[in-house]
Amino acid sequence: MNPTAPNRPTAGHVTFIGAGPGDPGLLTLRAVEALAAADVLVADPAVLDVVRAHAREDVDTPLQATADGTSIPPEVPPLRDTTNLVMGAARSGRRVVRAVAGDPGLDAHVTEEMLACAAEGVVFEVVPGIASAVGVPAYAGIPLRDAHGTDVRFIDAATAGDRCWSEVGASDASLVVSTTLDSVAAAAGELVTAGRKPDTPLTVTVAGTTTRQRTWNATLGTVAQVLKQAKVLPAADGGQPVIAVVGERSAPAQRDQLSWFESKPLFGWKVLVPRTKEQAASLSDQLSSYGAVPHEVPTIAVEPPRTPQQMERAVKGLVTGRYEWIAFTSVNAVKAVREKFEEYGLDARAFAGIKVAAVGEQTANALVAFGVKPDLVPSGEQSAAGLLEDWPPYDPVFDPIDRVFLPRADIATETLVAGLIDLGWEVDDVTAYRTVRASPPPATTREAIKGGGFDAVLFTSSSTVRNLVGIAGKPHNVTVIACIGPATAKTAEEHGLRVDVMSPEPSVHKLAAALADFGAARRDAAVEAGDPVTRPSERRPGSRRRARS
Repeated sequence: MNPTAPNRPTAGHVTFIGAGPGDPGLLTLRAVEALAAADVLVADPAVLDVVRAHAREDVDTPLQATADGTSIPPEVPPLRDTTNLVMGAARSGRRVVRAVAGDPGLDAHVTEEMLACAAEGVVFEVVPGIASAVGVPAYAGIPLRDAHGTDVRFIDAATAGDRCWSEVGASDASLVVSTTLDSVAAAAGELVTAGRKPDTPLTVTVAGTTTRQRTWNATLGTVAQVLKQAKVLPAADGGQPVIAVVGERSAPAQRDQLSWFESKPLFGWKVLVPRTKEQAASLSDQLSSYGAVPHEVPTIAVEPPRTPQQMERAVKGLVTGRYEWIAFTSVNAVKAVREKFEEYGLDARAFAGIKVAAVGEQTANALVAFGVKPDLVPSGEQSAAGLLEDWPPYDPVFDPIDRVFLPRADIATETLVAGLIDLGWEVDDVTAYRTVRASPPPATTREAIKGGGFDAVLFTSSSTVRNLVGIAGKPHNVTVIACIGPATAKTAEEHGLRVDVMSPEPSVHKLAAALADFGAARRDAAVEAGDPVTRPSERRPGSRRRARS
């Protein structure tokens, strides 16, 4: 090493990644790895939200524009100057991820940025993504090739010249045309002029691979009429990109069998989940798997107990061997005990020698995340009653200690306490946290609840009914009301709500599945009757007009 050499930053590294056509789940594993290691993230506005979720919290994002139209600060160069942003960060020795929609080689114009890296000796790599022209037809149920091996041509209508239209018009290849909603009829006209038959099947897909996806079947000669009859055109957002597939692969008879994405039972449904994001995580994932768009609205806020001394004594009792069992009846109870442990510098090892019970699967998962494997989880109903059915009676021969620590909410019922006492146990019933009504959601959410903007709402307890109505108002009568059990349904009816779905078991996941069954039956009935498949929110007055604007 030469001690007189100047201190110069090590050359950076740039990774160009394709974020896919819209579905966050289509991001590749290699792209996720690159994002996790990035110091700087330069992303197209349309994909920033998708890729930012996989980057470090402290990642630098000089292009802070999102798909919802958040503006770029005036001191930041516009998107066309991303080369300067990428190279500036790379020159300082940082790891840069340049994220684009679709695939870097087919959908984006980043060659200039790659050449700039090459010219200055900056190491770069390219992580391919799923191109829109490939991913969108797959989600629309259109296989681009089959065993017969028909040619496939990809066309960008904005840059296609007369020669291009003439060549594809004279061929029988399947065509994938990237265009805009208000230009798709013109592209169809170019193909007919170039020799394609007007009755050639055509599909048009907007917002492909997202839960806003919509696909229309037409022909080259009828596409303008079909979009007009569907009240899609004219539209203020006619400039939005679409993928049109031309050829027999897009024939309606075949697509009806292969349209797996848009035929999901709750496809496009906006479902209100009145729980906190932490509580609703697995439930929202399940709803998303049915094609729904979950929207979490907390109805209950959790606060520490007004007098913490009782909780402090109980936690110290855990360490000193006061208890034989500890029973957790909620995720919040686990969180409250864990926070108290951390306050005292304790960890999961403090549970050594103590039997642990959890009221259900979600509570058990929270304990496992804490490093504690429950000894008892109900084999049947996931409730206090179900837990009591499996709880062993106190036996002075086998149980050296007869006391149970029960950390719970201030408003919890007495079912578990009374049942444990009947089984011979002494119970320290301790208020670990208080539940209070949450603050009202934003005005736009309240308006959507009362105005029919949500397709369904899941009520997981009577308190969620009372609190949601209290902080946001009563859901519109077109909204499907789904309740976890008879008690919750009764509370909903007392508030003037029509209950459409009830879970067969008191489980949030069974409730979501019941809503999916309801949606599937509703879809099947519409298809059998020859009616268009619509969402419940599209039945409210003026919804069509608003959907088009």
